[in-house]
Amino acid sequence: MMTVSYKKLWKILIDKDMKKQDLKEEVGVSWGVVTKLSKGETVSMDALIKICKYLECDIGDVVELVADTGEEQ
Repeated sequence: MMTVSYKKLWKILIDKDMKKQDLKEEVGVSWGVVTKLSKGETVSMDALIKICKYLECDIGDVVELVADTGEEQ
């Protein structure tokens, strides 16, 4: 089983001195999307494309698939 990780996205935001609130406002995504990202849940491809366009990066720069070890995180 595979899960998603947005650690790369959070690193980019730290490097750009941005907060989740900034991401929400600048990209135009809902708090629901930001919450799902924070919890490592899947979000729509549309939301990821908006984020990538704003950050001027590729989708692989913000999300990655990781093997699920079966342990609770």
